[in-house]
Amino acid sequence: MAPSLSLISDSDVTKFAVYQGNGVKGLSELGLKTLPKQYIQPVEERMSSMSHIEPESIPIIDMANWDDPKVADAICDAAEKWGFFQIINHGVPFEVLEDVKTATHRFFGLPADVKGKYSKENSCTNNVRYGTSFSPQAEKALEWKDYLSLFYVSDDEAASRWPSQCKDQALEFMRRSDCAIKRLLEALTKRLNVKEMDETHQTLLMGSKRINLNYYPICPNPELTVGVGRHSDVSTLTILLQDEIGGLYVRKIDDEDTWIHVPPISGSLVINIGDALQIMSNGRYKSVEHRVMANGSKNRISVPIFVNPKPSAIIGPLPEVLEGGEKPVYKQVLYSDYVKYFFRKGHDGKDTVEFAKI
Repeated sequence: MAPSLSLISDSDVTKFAVYQGNGVKGLSELGLKTLPKQYIQPVEERMSSMSHIEPESIPIIDMANWDDPKVADAICDAAEKWGFFQIINHGVPFEVLEDVKTATHRFFGLPADVKGKYSKENSCTNNVRYGTSFSPQAEKALEWKDYLSLFYVSDDEAASRWPSQCKDQALEFMRRSDCAIKRLLEALTKRLNVKEMDETHQTLLMGSKRINLNYYPICPNPELTVGVGRHSDVSTLTILLQDEIGGLYVRKIDDEDTWIHVPPISGSLVINIGDALQIMSNGRYKSVEHRVMANGSKNRISVPIFVNPKPSAIIGPLPEVLEGGEKPVYKQVLYSDYVKYFFRKGHDGKDTVEFAKI
């Protein structure tokens, strides 16, 4: 049974939220009037530090005619100039998107002891992980988010190990997104002088996948904390399904002081370039800092699919990118080492990509 509001003290907050499986959802449901001090971010990381918020939007690309060269150009231009874009008419049925959102709410509606069976301490596999914040042991301040992270190995493994409340819907979202992912990568690699995305390229670019179900409950004093701190993804591509509430902000490439809100568009998917593709493109495509604001009045969810190299892959600038004499900006890095470095610390903007620079 959760403690009452009057019984939970500052010293109990981390134990209650992080180690007993209640998460920030449990804290939110206690009816807290003020934010626990563990979640108060440094001033420079708060919403008020975003000195300029642009009313403009990231590009919205209609994928109805995949074969139109203008669509491929729009994808590549967005990857170079923004690092983020939204796609509509992408081929993933609307009901699939709605089903995985419903399943996300269903999982996070479970009692803490049931969700806790999938925590780092209790999960029967490293491929299924329920948790809160990002890296609680390494962070200076905790983030206002709970998550379920599912690393895909096979349909059989998912059927036997993923939570029954969401496994079918998460798998279907991943399956139905696969065609769009391949087409996006075909367009992006073509501009990098890759004539055909063969099996070797596919293994390198999309050799592994992870889907997260994220839950951002109502937060007291949302202006003092974040849902997710400033970071860029370590993926090749990230495919994000937002709900209608919103809260995602992207840093503008040519203006570090400017942030852009990514408005929810019904039926759309948000695409962003990850560090792995920035490295493989030798910096031509940009992974961009982004962050998620906490919300003081509504519960929010999001469902990202992270398309990654295989953990055992060596990533570096593609040979096709360098064949014209361009000098490499990044060294060859074992992808699993890159990911371990990312998770070893709190969110810190784009510092991780510096790990791969020559």
